[in-house]
Amino acid sequence: MDEPGLDLAHTVALGSIDDEDHAAVVAVLGTAAREEFLTEVRGSRAALAALSEVTAATPPPALRARLLDAIAPERDTAS
Repeated sequence: MDEPGLDLAHTVALGSIDDEDHAAVVAVLGTAAREEFLTEVRGSRAALAALSEVTAATPPPALRARLLDAIAPERDTAS
């Protein structure tokens, strides 16, 4: 993966690409390295999904109530 811009595949997989890097990604997608880039994005996403399955935890029961209380003022004004 020596092509400039291919290192951004992990950033794309994380969904954390900024406007500045977006142009570099678009440029890579227009080259012969496109398939390698997309394969790297898919691989990174698969690894992240596997990691999330292994590390998933049930939240404490009180968390739902605290979150609903925290957003209650926002819900009231959105109506």
